[in-house]
Amino acid sequence: MSLLFELFYSFFRIGLFSFGGGYAMIPLIQSEILHHGWLTADQFADIVAIAEMTPGPIAVNSATYVGYMTAGVAGSLVATAGVTLPSLLLILLVASFVSRYQKHPLYTMIFYGLRPVVVGLIASAAVFIGKTALVHVAADQTLRNWFATLFSKPLAAIQPAALLIFAAALIIHHKFKLHPLILIMGAGLAGILLRFIF
Repeated sequence: MSLLFELFYSFFRIGLFSFGGGYAMIPLIQSEILHHGWLTADQFADIVAIAEMTPGPIAVNSATYVGYMTAGVAGSLVATAGVTLPSLLLILLVASFVSRYQKHPLYTMIFYGLRPVVVGLIASAAVFIGKTALVHVAADQTLRNWFATLFSKPLAAIQPAALLIFAAALIIHHKFKLHPLILIMGAGLAGILLRFIF
């Protein structure tokens, strides 16, 4: 199976079986890229950060970047087509049914059941990004071992610069209600400066 076909097939499945938007897709994208060994967890976390900052849906941006990092321009085109095609096909297929059966109890129950799954997927994405960006966790390290490292050698278990930026951004956002773009740019500049310190 060629790499381009694998990219298309993987992102087509992600687009087909994901509900709840781009953030809910992040755990599925992460699972696919780590399973195939296309990128490391750190590289994927960087891609999510870039995809968040650039215009457009985060899932499409992530697919484009993963495809590009894996197989160049052809990979980005194939991955983007794969993640967007299921939505297009499903919209064309079910558009007439949705308006007709919108008040049907089964329709309501399906979406009622999907909500907690979407919340869980988004929470999983937050945990993955937080774990990758804020702490040092080895691939084979258990949570118990990580806590032991945290208490014996704190700087080996956490990323102080990242935690400092996260805490500052959280406080600034809560207190001053700044636009997320300003926070992202400020965090990027702070990251550059703190990288030299730590």
